[in-house]
Amino acid sequence: MTRIAVIGAGAVGGYYGARLAQAGHDVRFLLRRDLDAVRANGLRIFSPDGDFHLTDVTVAASPAELGEVDWVICSLKTTALGSAQELVGPSVGPNTRILALMNGLGVEEHFAEWFGAERVSGGMAFVCINRGEPGVIHHLDYGRISLGHALDDQSQNAELDALLRSANIDTVVAPNLRYARWEKLSWNIPFNGLSVAGGGIGTATIVGDAGLRATAERAMREVVAAGNADLAANGSAARLDEDEVVARMFALTETMGDYRTSMAIDYVLGNELEAEAILANPVRRALALGVAVPTMATLSALVAQADRVRRGLARVLTREDLTRPTTK
Repeated sequence: MTRIAVIGAGAVGGYYGARLAQAGHDVRFLLRRDLDAVRANGLRIFSPDGDFHLTDVTVAASPAELGEVDWVICSLKTTALGSAQELVGPSVGPNTRILALMNGLGVEEHFAEWFGAERVSGGMAFVCINRGEPGVIHHLDYGRISLGHALDDQSQNAELDALLRSANIDTVVAPNLRYARWEKLSWNIPFNGLSVAGGGIGTATIVGDAGLRATAERAMREVVAAGNADLAANGSAARLDEDEVVARMFALTETMGDYRTSMAIDYVLGNELEAEAILANPVRRALALGVAVPTMATLSALVAQADRVRRGLARVLTREDLTRPTTK
């Protein structure tokens, strides 16, 4: 039995943590919104792989209550990355390993700086999942985690792979962590980006509209080009196959129905968007490598502005403005 702390137990962290708890591991969840509901009624998962209800769940309101563990799974939004060190730290002992189950680029570097790269792995979840009422998670489809170690330590990859597979979680060990990050970005950048730039739309709208679909494909091909340049610059022989990635990502998306991306949900709710990690960081990396990414850059700018407007940090025109003379 492995002791596991889940930091950021929203839809993704809650689902995978619940799977590990169902398999008999000692899983401890740091909760905020769902704390009282899970304490009272447990954690309920609805999934095409089988519904289940954990009635006896170890939960905590503060990191100090979790205790030292063997593994920390950090699945915070990257908008909360600034608080990750203080949330994860109390659970880290001499032999603790950390899985950053988070989206975006430039995530593991922070954990490596705080806790040492030798104990840090990254995971990218290819999963359709949403939170329901407090204490309820709806797993809709997929669920594979692509993983890699910050220092490409294959023994660490094997141990993490075995832990996740013990809970019947589908996994793949990527050629390296950088490869896994760019592969996930090839979906996240076009579909999260367009779901917000389009005003808060689902994936069916994107794949069903000729103009949006073409924009998504252009962005996806740019992501692959940037990713391959990054892999080459870091001495990796691994490469993403552009045509294979595009075909696979669209084929997967077309089976999702009108899926609401995490960024679209945050946009509608007025939450801060993960625009920096998912869009801006990859664009900066591409430009630093001399790779032209005009579609990615446009999406990044549009999403950043939409984020500011939605949260009341930037002004937009009103009807009253249109009745006033234009000023210089």
